[in-house]
This record gives sequence, C-alpha cells and structure tokens, in this order.
Amino acid sequence: MEKHSPTDVVVIGAGHAGCEAALACARMGMRTLLITLHLDAVALMPCNPAVGGTGKGHLVREVDALGGEMGRCIDAVTIQSRMLNRSKGPAVHSLRAQADKRAYHERMLQTLLGEPNLTLRQGEVGRIATANGKISGVVTLTGQAVDCRAVVVAAGVYLNGRIIIGEYARDGGPSGLTCASALSGALFDLGFTLRRFKTGTPARLDGKTIRFDRMEPQPGDEPVTPFSFLTDVPPENLAMCYLTWTNERTHSIIRANLSRAPMYQGTIHGTGARYCPSIEDKIVRFADKARHQVFIEPEGLRSPEWYVQGVSTSLPEDVQIDLIHSIAGLEDANLLRLAYAIEYDCIDPTRLDASMAAHDVPGLFLAGQINGTSGYEEAAAQGTLAGINAALYLRGDAPFTIARDEGYIGVLADDLTVKGTDEPYRMMTSRAEYRLLLRQDNADLRLTERAHAIGLAGEERLARAIDKKEQTARTLELLRSSRVPPDARLGSWLEEIGQPQVQSGISLLELIRRPGVDYAALRVLRPELPELAPSVERQVCLTARYEGYLEKQRREAVKFRALEARPIPVDIDYGALPGLRIEARQKLSAVRPSSLGQASRIPGVSPADAAVLSAHISRTRRAAPVRQEE
Repeated sequence: MEKHSPTDVVVIGAGHAGCEAALACARMGMRTLLITLHLDAVALMPCNPAVGGTGKGHLVREVDALGGEMGRCIDAVTIQSRMLNRSKGPAVHSLRAQADKRAYHERMLQTLLGEPNLTLRQGEVGRIATANGKISGVVTLTGQAVDCRAVVVAAGVYLNGRIIIGEYARDGGPSGLTCASALSGALFDLGFTLRRFKTGTPARLDGKTIRFDRMEPQPGDEPVTPFSFLTDVPPENLAMCYLTWTNERTHSIIRANLSRAPMYQGTIHGTGARYCPSIEDKIVRFADKARHQVFIEPEGLRSPEWYVQGVSTSLPEDVQIDLIHSIAGLEDANLLRLAYAIEYDCIDPTRLDASMAAHDVPGLFLAGQINGTSGYEEAAAQGTLAGINAALYLRGDAPFTIARDEGYIGVLADDLTVKGTDEPYRMMTSRAEYRLLLRQDNADLRLTERAHAIGLAGEERLARAIDKKEQTARTLELLRSSRVPPDARLGSWLEEIGQPQVQSGISLLELIRRPGVDYAALRVLRPELPELAPSVERQVCLTARYEGYLEKQRREAVKFRALEARPIPVDIDYGALPGLRIEARQKLSAVRPSSLGQASRIPGVSPADAAVLSAHISRTRRAAPVRQEE
C-alpha cells in the first residue's frame, strides 16, 4: 500500500465540523490531513443557506472567540442579516445571517488550501487502524495507508446515507452526492453501536417563477452586526427574504396523501428532529393550525435557487408540486430540486467524553452530526472542540473542556456526552441554565484568553478581548463613582428623554439602569465621558442593568462548580457499589462520568443514587493515605 507523507492527525469529512477540526489542529501546529468524499462539497450547506439562529448564533460566536473560522467566513459572504428575539432579553438575542452558499464553500475551501500544516485530499476512508489499542492510522478504499496518532471523524450525514422521496429511495448523500459505505463498519469494529437518524430539506425553486409581490418582504436589520469579533467592517444587506403562508388547500393536499408519505408508510426508520418537523408532520401534530409560515430565502446573489424554509418534506414528486403551487406567490413556481429525507448512521455520544474523545480508543475523536446533532453550528462547535483536543492529545497535554457555566459549547458537549440524545439534537437558549452569563456578545470575554493559552486564538484576537474587558471595567467604575447633582441641567435632560425627576444626587450608573437610557444618552449629559466602541458600550449597558441578576447566576454557578469539582475515581466499579439501583449502575458504567455533577445529570440516575455516590466518594477520600511532605 502507498504511504502518505508524515501526518499527525487525519480528519475525515470536510463539512462544518471537519473544516473547524482540521483548521484547529493545523493552527495548533499539527501536520493535518483532511480527507473528504467530495472537494466540491467542502463546507456545503445542503439544507438552509444560513448561519446562526436562536441558540445557534451563540455557538458561532463562541467558535469565533476560540479562533475558529465559521464567523469570519459567514461575515465575508453574508447577503442578509437579522438579530432574532430583539423583543426579548439580551440573553436570547441571536444573530442569523443568510449566506451566499456557493461563496461560503469557495471561501472556506481557499482558507483550507492556504493554511500551513494542512493538506486537503478527496478520498474515502474505509478503515481506522489501531496499535496497542490506540489510533495508528487510516486506510482509504483505494488502498492508501496514512500513519497518524489521532483521527477526528466528522462524517456528517454521509454514513450509509439513504435518500427518500415518496416511494423512491436510493443510497446517497445530500444534494445528489454519494454516501460513505465503509466507515460505519470501521466504527462498529471499534466497538461503537450505530443508530439511524433522519433529517430532510425542502425543495429549491426557480426565482424567475416566484411571485414575490404576493408575499411579505422581510428586510435585514440595520446596522448589521457581524459574527466575528475580528470583523471591523460589518457586512451589508444585499438581498431580501420573503414571508408567505400555507393554507387550507395546502393542508388538504397533504392530508389526502399521507398514505403515500414515507413517514407514515414505515419507509423511514430513522428518528427525525422534533424541533424541525416536516410539513406533513406539522399538519398532523398541529391540526388546529389554519396556516404555517413559509420563508422564501435566496441561496446566493447569482443563484437562481430559492429555499422554501418551513416546507421540509419527503412526499412524492407530484404531491410536492401540488402543495408548493397551493401557496400564495408560488402558484407558478418551478421546482429546480425536489425536497427529500435522508437517513444516516450515527453513534451514541455517551461513548465520548466532554473533549469529544472516545472513551475506549485513545486518539479517536468524533464531531458533528455523527454524534447525533443537527445543524451547521452544532457541527462547527464540536469540530472546534475535537480539533483542539486532538492537538492537545498529540502534545501530551490535558484536555480542553468548557463547562456548562462557561459556554454554549460546554452545554452542547455535556448534553451529548452525559445525557445522550434519542433524536437529532438542536441547540436552544433554553438548554443553558446560565444563559444570562453566556450571551453571544461576551463570548470573547469568556473564551478567547483560554484559547490563546493553548495556541489557537491569535495575538490580535487576544488583544481585542483584553482591551474590551479593561475598557468595560474602567467605564463601569467611572459611572459608579460619578454623581450628578439635582440641578437644572439634570432636570432638563431627564425631561427631554422622558425620565422622572430626582430629588437628590444620582450616580451615572443608576441613570444608565433606567429604561431607555444608554451610554450615548449619558454622553449628552456628561460630554466628558470617553467615547467607546459599540461592543464596549453594549457590555457597559448590559452589565449595569443586569448586575443583580448576573450576580445571582454567578452564585448558582459556584454551587454547580462545587459538584463538578468532586471527581469520581477512575477505577470505580459501579456494579459493586451497594445502594445503587440497577438502572443507575448501568447508566453510570456506560457514561463513566468524571464528576459527581456529571453523574447527577445522567438520565436514570436519581437524587438518591447521587447521594449514594457522594457518600462513596467521601469515604474513599477519607480512606486515602495522607501524602507525607518530603
């Protein structure tokens, strides 16, 4: 077999997880080989042509804060941007940007090709080799052996992929591409149990045949907020999206053809995403709804294709055409691509630890939809984490993990590896207990210094994060110490902005906490206040207004950390531990939590089981011999 040039780590798959994993490894000094089934599908967006969304935007910001590429890439190719949940609190504000999907692919491809230490190659891995129980290399289907000490599997939805449209089904990957047929067996040979999940995507329409005048325009936000903390010139809104609705005729067409729907025929065996249901599933589950939203989104500035968000389906072709034509504005629309469902193999992520490393195969990491998640953003987050830890493993350094109170990536990793998932996992702000601490605007303040310490985030990124943190702290102290007397100037200013008068002196910090008062308004009252960058102004305002709530969450996080700080002995035999229920013994043995906090979050482990485990840890610690000082 032909040998490849010296390689430290092989990344399998060049979707959003694989790209971030490969870049992280290469940027941390590892000789990295990225193998993909299709060079034309690098960073492909086979579903919606967008990045971000509720909860997902937080992940992209954190990937960027760590030194990842997704934020910079989407900023370069954004054609429309919106901040979701503006009417709610800042904890759930989430950025979402429409991408020119072809430009996104091209930019990420050029980034990969231009990265030192990174080699890109088209091919298919058929076997993952081990020696003495550890990763030793991979072998492609064409017979090339690549020696390496770490492998990141980021195979997406390609493992034994099966495309389903009505009564028609064939083996294949998304967007008409081929699937990976051998890698599932390689993972099975390594001890992984495989499951079948399902996802789907709507039809694509020819923009020339859409009647946009019958729809509601959905403009982007001004000014645009970029994803990357390094983007100085925000993207521009260059395209319009549109809103239309299904109607009773649409629903009647679907109900009349449910017997032909693969979901209800039993043709589809994989588990689908609860939070991204097909249109036929919506009609059945929400039978009382008279209509459902349909967003019409461009796939690029030069592309004729428009994405029909909200109408994911696997119904037969003739039914798809009828239901699309029943929607206002789509009466004459030409379907360029049919909607389809895709089934694929994935693993049980509880076989991994919080660093995305396999429990039983040192040097093996898995990231993305192969772990049972959905979405580009969840994939990129896992890829970043897996890439970082593959590099640290090769260095012989301790793993890099993110706790639930440190980032959404930590919530994602903990949910997957401790709780597991029985359906495609989707990140939502409701999953994060400490979401007021984990806002998307402060991801750099939370993570960039840590990423710089391990060699991923660069000097410029670090300098910007530190400057932002120091300016915020100085300004808050200035506002706290600056008081304004109850004179005519203050009274006139309060009257002008519609605020109640004060009878005594008041600090600028108290003023900025008032509804409708921001830092710009304070500078009208006190022009001598320093001018701040918008990102610093936001930190100042949010920290001042939510100071009490932030402190409360910090106290809760301290309690959480106390449980996380109680390690469980690595060699513990749960089967021999008296007092544990059988289910708890089985779950604890399978997941192998590293701390009492993790153990308490495992489904099937009751508070009584956690108490038994806590008592055992305490007894073990008391019985441990005291280490004598030399």
